[in-house]
Amino acid sequence: MSDDKNLSPGPGNIKISIDDDIAQGMYSNFQVAGSNETEFVLDFAYVQPHQMRGKVRARIILSPKHAKALSHILSERLRDFESRYGTITAPTPAQANDTGLPN
Repeated sequence: MSDDKNLSPGPGNIKISIDDDIAQGMYSNFQVAGSNETEFVLDFAYVQPHQMRGKVRARIILSPKHAKALSHILSERLRDFESRYGTITAPTPAQANDTGLPN
C-alpha cells in the first residue's frame, strides 16, 4: 500500500488502514440495493440534477450477516445524528422531482 493512514482499531482490535485516495471519499446521491440468497449488493451512484442518468461509483457486496450489521450501525449513527442536529426528513417523491434527483 502507498501512504496509508491507520484508523482507530475495529472490533477485536483489528488494525484497519486506508489509502489516501480512498480516504477522500466519493459522493453518492442515489443508491440501489439488491440481494439474493447469499449476498447483498449495494450500488452507490451519482446522478446529476435534472438528468435521469447516472454512473455507479462504487459497488459493495456483503454477506447477509454483514448487511444486517451495517443496518444496525447506520440506525445507530442516524439516531446519534438526529439527537445532535435534529430530525432528518426524507424527501417525498414530489421533492425528489423538484431537485431533479430520483431519490
